[in-house]
Amino acid sequence: MSQPNYSGTYHMVDQENMDAYLEALDINFALRKIVCLLKPTKDISHDPASGAMKIRTLTTFRNFNMDFIIGQEFTEDLGPVDGRTCQTTVSWDGDKLVCVQRGEKEGRGWTHWLEGDMLHLEMRVEGVVARQVFKKAA
Repeated sequence: MSQPNYSGTYHMVDQENMDAYLEALDINFALRKIVCLLKPTKDISHDPASGAMKIRTLTTFRNFNMDFIIGQEFTEDLGPVDGRTCQTTVSWDGDKLVCVQRGEKEGRGWTHWLEGDMLHLEMRVEGVVARQVFKKAA
């Protein structure tokens, strides 16, 4: 099975359980409430030949950038999210991108997958799961 090209701009259309996920990351109440109101855009550039990927999560409050090569571990600075750093690896599991973030929090990571023009994101930490769905811009 060949891996899909994730390149594109995606706008969030649905979100569930984000407050509980952020609480599990020790994010304070006020910031959790702000984050839960945001409607992020994901701007993804993906070179399937080299495995290089850039994911830009853009909001009116704060932006987060993640640059990596699929299959190679790197040190991720999660300062804009929760002030932590972790050792991160993003790998393919079939046509899904699976991220494992090793650090202070157990079971932390995420999975991205495409269904038509919809980008799905499942985020995990310490047994708590949050989901977001994004629609690809025309």
